[in-house]
Amino acid sequence: MFLAWVLVVGAVLVIGAVHDSQPPQPSAGQAFSTPVAGPTPSRSAAPSAPAVRPLPPAEPDRIRIPAIRVNAPMTKLALDREGALRPPSADKPNLAGWYGKGTAPGSKGTALIAGHVDLPGGRPGVFFELGSLSKGDTIEVSRADRRTAVFTVNAVEVYKKSGFPSEKVYGSSDRPELRVITCGGGYAKKTGYLGNVVAYATLTEVKRL
Repeated sequence: MFLAWVLVVGAVLVIGAVHDSQPPQPSAGQAFSTPVAGPTPSRSAAPSAPAVRPLPPAEPDRIRIPAIRVNAPMTKLALDREGALRPPSADKPNLAGWYGKGTAPGSKGTALIAGHVDLPGGRPGVFFELGSLSKGDTIEVSRADRRTAVFTVNAVEVYKKSGFPSEKVYGSSDRPELRVITCGGGYAKKTGYLGNVVAYATLTEVKRL
């Protein structure tokens, strides 16, 4: 499934409409402090909290990001016949999606969550403010097993679609990690958004409901 994500990175999150107020973009200070090789970049900026054991697989049902006031239901995303990921419905601005055939958030590996930055008609999407996240912010994903996986943000970076580091973003990991992805990097009328904003996070706490 990794290859499928690599192939569709330019097509996953391209739906959008220009706003009078453009979505915030990550500052250089929120990027990884040193260049990272390999598929698990967050190792270079791991949070200081004790390691947390991976959770068994369970479907996520809600994502909360307090720093940017996100509290959204989640839907399972699948690939279409051409191998491209179907984005969340544009009829529901406050909806995020997770790749259902990939790692469940909180389980060992790299879980992928995606959502619109904006929508046709000028409505802001669920991750309009994603680029304003900072290192140390938390992302909470509640799951069907009545546990909440709490992730700490390690870095937030923006990439041009033409140079998107697929292995760095989508590569496997030997610990529970999360990537939250939306559009960003400037906007052009003919082509839409020119890149993607990616928040990298690592599991640092598990809450039980």
